[in-house]
Amino acid sequence: QVQLVESGGGLVQAGGSLRLSCAASGSIFSIYAMNWYRQAPGKERELVAAITSGDSTNYADSVKGRFTISRDNAKNTVYLQMNSLKPEDTAVYYCNADIISRSRKDYWGQGTQVTVSS
Repeated sequence: QVQLVESGGGLVQAGGSLRLSCAASGSIFSIYAMNWYRQAPGKERELVAAITSGDSTNYADSVKGRFTISRDNAKNTVYLQMNSLKPEDTAVYYCNADIISRSRKDYWGQGTQVTVSS
């Protein structure tokens, strides 16, 4: 059974920083893309940042230059460094990964709340 567990969310003032982590555990053969999504109240879930197994990255326009996604393949972990946070970054952040275990499947974490106060 594969699990993704996020950590690092919390309450921060505008202009501050947070670092999210997401660790994959279980019977894992390989991990392809790892992604961070977020969902604000009343809004659809949106892709924030993505990183491939080859470390190519992609960001939503709203976070470019402020957020950085990275991964540690030895630890099956993906990170999201969030700087210069804005109130509009407030959302539940979800980790997502394309993992080969017994079969290839898309997995999701339980989400971690990020709240940015003005």
